[in-house]
Amino acid sequence: MTRTLLLLLCLLMTFPAQARLSGLGGNLPPTIKHRDLAEIRKSGELRVLVNQSRNSSGQIRGQAIGVEYQRLRAFDQFLNRGSGDGHELRLKIIPKPKDQLIAALQKGEGDLVAPGELLDAHPGLGISASVPARSNVVLVVVGNRKNRNFKRLEEMSGRTLTLPVGSAVSDALREINQKLHRDGRPPIAVEWADSSLAVEDVLEMVQAGIYPWTAVELPIAERWQKVMPGLRIDRHLVVGKKGDMSWFVRSDSPMLRARIDRFFADYRVPADQDSAFQRFYRRSYKVRNPMSTMDRQRLEKVRSVLQKHGEAQGVDWLHLAAVAYKESTLNPAARGASGATGLMQITPAAARSVGVGSIQGLEGNVHAASLYMARLRREFFASKQIEESERMAFVLAAYNLGPQRVQSLRAEARRRGLNPNRWFFQVERVAMEQLGMGAVSYVNSVNKYFLAYDRERLRLDPRSQKLSANKLSKN
Repeated sequence: MTRTLLLLLCLLMTFPAQARLSGLGGNLPPTIKHRDLAEIRKSGELRVLVNQSRNSSGQIRGQAIGVEYQRLRAFDQFLNRGSGDGHELRLKIIPKPKDQLIAALQKGEGDLVAPGELLDAHPGLGISASVPARSNVVLVVVGNRKNRNFKRLEEMSGRTLTLPVGSAVSDALREINQKLHRDGRPPIAVEWADSSLAVEDVLEMVQAGIYPWTAVELPIAERWQKVMPGLRIDRHLVVGKKGDMSWFVRSDSPMLRARIDRFFADYRVPADQDSAFQRFYRRSYKVRNPMSTMDRQRLEKVRSVLQKHGEAQGVDWLHLAAVAYKESTLNPAARGASGATGLMQITPAAARSVGVGSIQGLEGNVHAASLYMARLRREFFASKQIEESERMAFVLAAYNLGPQRVQSLRAEARRRGLNPNRWFFQVERVAMEQLGMGAVSYVNSVNKYFLAYDRERLRLDPRSQKLSANKLSKN
């Protein structure tokens, strides 16, 4: 199935870009009257659509970490400089997936897009790009230090790049893949990462060896290499042409565009821009590859127990495995803080809440944890408005923080206009600001371990292979 999707994506790269613009919204009419700078000042609020990636718009305990947050704060000061009437503009930050930003701007959901990455608005969409915040940006291949070295991009024929949703790389690959096709060689394939992963998450999984390669903007790769030293940036493997990182407004907002251009003419990146970034993130992006030989052997020893209790409680056994890997590195004898113990590091109090008295043995430990996770899902996150992948993220957050704390984070997200039914990039923003990176890192790490396992589900679970074979034979 995965190989089929990869081949399909490679074939799509040969079609003109304009044929794949439905995700950008086409030439949809705005849902509200356009707002130029005068109307924006009158409202007192500048609505900024930002790429939800933490690289672009991360904020921890009130400190701006994302590159666009820092620029936007400076732009806010620039707009309000000399405002003597007491009616200062305030920024309203609206996080969206990168591939939805332009459509949201067209519809009038925001006044300005600040993506923090290369973004092609395409002619004819009624969108105007500012002068570049950063010019002549190249997309480069990034692997880890153990990966094979390639001298030329063409040598990656038949290899796969894993890309976050909205990446500019897929369009840039079209030209090189056409050349490879003419030479009778297989294309460079694209594997789209899960939508819960931003560019920094994909880089972390490349560092761990879960994904072999990705390709990103060189400034982003260089920034994240400061906290992920296991990354190797292949600067000579350039994908596509140089591009500009810009902000975007609607074409009928010329005064706002002019102010942005004036701002960028004088803006200088602070010398200490990445000091807080490194301090906060250095300990947060350290997932390992759970598919190493030793870790696979450990998983095999507990697989039957995880499957048994996962099936009994309606919890995917690979989610249980991912929690176990994060909590104890699959060690049933592990001992933690606050009485947490065993493979799943569940506390005695949590076990008692679901009627399990003994959590010392492997069976009791996994039984209690699976019951507790099922209870969290059933009692706190059963709403049909929550998608299943997000539901599990909330369960994981509650497993780590407690359900009441997570519900209070959701309430605060709702108050701020964020989506309380989405953990990734929405409720997690409140968690980052109020609690720091601990809770966010926990959910992110478990999610990455699950995705790593899920890619290899057929290898990890012989029963899955039999079920797949049965389905094929019936068809």
